Amino acid sequence: MSDLPIFDVLPDVKAALHARDECVLEAPPGAGKTTGVPLALLDEAWLGDQKIIVLEPRRIAARAAAARMADIIGEPLGERVGYRVRLESKVSAHTRIEVVTEGIFTRMLQDDPSLPGIGLVIFDEFHERSLDADLGLALTLQAREVYGDLRALPLKLLVMSATLDGEAVAALLHQAPRIRSDGRSYPVTIRYGEAWRHDQDLIARLAGVVQLALAEQTGSLLVFLPGTGEIRRLAERLEHDLPAHTLLAPLYGDLSLAEQRRAIAPAPAGQRKVVLATNIAETSLTIDGIGAVVDSGLCRTPRFDPNTGMTRLHTQRIARAASVQRAGRAGRLGPGICYRLWSESQQQELAPHRGAEIEQADLAPLALQLFQWGVGEPRELAWLTPPPVGAWSQAVDLLALLGAVAHHNGQWRLTDHGQAMAQLPMHPRIAHMLVCACDLGAVTLGAQLAAVLSERDPLFNSASADIQLRVQQCDRQPRLRQLVQQFSRAATSLGRAGGVIDCAPTDQIGLLLALAYPDRIARQRSAQGLHYRLANGRAAQLRDTDRLRGQAWLAVAAVGGLQHRQQDSVFLAAPLNPALFEGSLASQVRAEIVMGWDDARNRFVAERHRKVGAVVVSTERLQEPEGEVKITALLALVRERGLSLLDWAAAANLRQRMQLIAAQEPGWPDVSDAGLLARLEHWLAPYLSDIRSLADFKKLDTHSLLLNKLDWPQQQRLALLAPTHVTVPSGQSIALDYTASPPVLAVKLQAMFGCTETPRILDGRLAVMVHLLSPAGRPLQITQDLAGFWAGSYADVKKEMKGRYPKHPWPDNPLLAPATHKTKRHLS
Repeated sequence: MSDLPIFDVLPDVKAALHARDECVLEAPPGAGKTTGVPLALLDEAWLGDQKIIVLEPRRIAARAAAARMADIIGEPLGERVGYRVRLESKVSAHTRIEVVTEGIFTRMLQDDPSLPGIGLVIFDEFHERSLDADLGLALTLQAREVYGDLRALPLKLLVMSATLDGEAVAALLHQAPRIRSDGRSYPVTIRYGEAWRHDQDLIARLAGVVQLALAEQTGSLLVFLPGTGEIRRLAERLEHDLPAHTLLAPLYGDLSLAEQRRAIAPAPAGQRKVVLATNIAETSLTIDGIGAVVDSGLCRTPRFDPNTGMTRLHTQRIARAASVQRAGRAGRLGPGICYRLWSESQQQELAPHRGAEIEQADLAPLALQLFQWGVGEPRELAWLTPPPVGAWSQAVDLLALLGAVAHHNGQWRLTDHGQAMAQLPMHPRIAHMLVCACDLGAVTLGAQLAAVLSERDPLFNSASADIQLRVQQCDRQPRLRQLVQQFSRAATSLGRAGGVIDCAPTDQIGLLLALAYPDRIARQRSAQGLHYRLANGRAAQLRDTDRLRGQAWLAVAAVGGLQHRQQDSVFLAAPLNPALFEGSLASQVRAEIVMGWDDARNRFVAERHRKVGAVVVSTERLQEPEGEVKITALLALVRERGLSLLDWAAAANLRQRMQLIAAQEPGWPDVSDAGLLARLEHWLAPYLSDIRSLADFKKLDTHSLLLNKLDWPQQQRLALLAPTHVTVPSGQSIALDYTASPPVLAVKLQAMFGCTETPRILDGRLAVMVHLLSPAGRPLQITQDLAGFWAGSYADVKKEMKGRYPKHPWPDNPLLAPATHKTKRHLS
């Protein structure tokens, strides 16, 4: 133990914590920090007889760390060293070092923020940047600030990490001293494979590389896989093909303590083992006897999708730092080797570090914790990475939907219902469901559902999504049975009376799931079909042989699928009785008047839809509405079908005149399509009361509607800057065509004799385009330069047109000739 690298820096750690109340320790995996540091600090004078709390991101790491420290000091677990994780604890009155998961620690803070009897909190493996670790650190910093004067001894903090931006953490901890242990490892040879492909058979590739590694190496082997499903499939593939005296040892969080110890401990004499692990083996655990690593290069991480309000597990490439940590596991005992299932060029494409969970997580649990803490906005706390504004807002919206928070004096505050939810150690959705189960008088059923929803599916890959099948497992599986007992005790301790909610026993499961997941209430899209529409607007489907097939309504608890796909698969659900929408689920239903145009009958169809989110519960045909309801529906119809419903022929020039001026001067209304659609209520709504058919839209005087958008000074300005007509030298008043750009003055050539200045608008800023017409009305010349035309191409026009139109004047000098729109006979 004393030869571990961490012992070289322990004097510095002790000195830092003697002088300061904060310290940052950076040490690579295997340096011995998790077990060496707490034991070394146990007898420090500043600690007195207080406890050390060591935070670990996972249950498996917490139990392993406590067991290792107890072995080192030669005591059974629960004496001076113990641990607490969900459903399990080994502590006593003598415990001085308590290893806990990060979620347990936030509960300790909520129970008593002053943390009496605790002298040091160690945040281990902080580089993983879990949501609970970030929350725990933020709450601890504020608790020290608020309750520090009430303590006899200060509460000290030590943040330990394998790879971390230590400077940022030190700055958050008031410029805490940073100490680094370089660690000690042997060189590891890297063997790259073929490039990753999206269509690759991961299990087949891994099995081949494992067999190769076993043939080439003599020691034990550690294989990194993205999740437990892949671990099971690879174990099945390898089970009968391993060399003699080779053990398979899965390693993931849901295993028993004995199974975890079997994976971590050295292989029995004369044997070697193949450890199949998720990313928990990167840094949280030290596995003895490993000389070779096979790395899939993949991990599975939860990612919250704000568009659907659902968290999905994404299989993705690991970060470069994680690949280095994984490879380093092969170099603990001597020179090792790492087989990577990707190419060397792809290694350079990996992201340098993993992101903080807070940046992509469902923040509803965090929001509930903060409201219970008394914080209404995240900015009231100090964060290494603040919660994203959008995700925070969505989390608060969910809590409001569940009845956990309500506005009070302009701020969100926990309701009594929310206070009860916050007492339960589970996601707010499930906590809400369990509180409602108390009000329903169905605590045991609520606890069973909560247990099933809190754990991995006990019937993994079942042919049916029916959650009732999982509830039946609660008496058969020890872990589920233990969870049910814990949740039942927690719910009973709330002291809520049953009978507040009324529901038939056969409908209770569907009701409780619908209360927990109101956005996932689902209605069948076709009779006896597999396809459903969820209240959140998503589509989902059952398997072909699912026993839930044919259910018109489902309360869906778990759905999933590939990213960017519109169709999800239903994993957990229960039948839902739609009669509940008239009773216990009535608060989920909202009424909406929908008007649409029936082209076949050439009239509006008005209906009242009762909806749960995007799903229609019932439809009622209404008489054609009047008043504001009708106007609102007509405006919606215009937005749907566009402004072409109206006749714009008479207003085309006016729109262009207004747009010309709006481009030059501020304060003019936007009469583009987008501008008009955005403000229909202001210019169109007052004139819709008499609309009875689509044809009535064409009767609206669009010219007057637009002109009414202008006040009197603007109308005068419009006439001045963009006149409708121009008086030409012949004395005629000729209309300008503003639908062209620039506007067009179409006038007979003879009417412009003597005119050398092209007519202009917009206070002379824009010359119009003059179309000089033949006597037959066809353009002879298009120009914005009349003087240039007379001096130039007029001679050619005269030569060609004089013989064709001899009755009209074609003078040699048009500048001296009288302008006219008449023939020679009328001029004599």
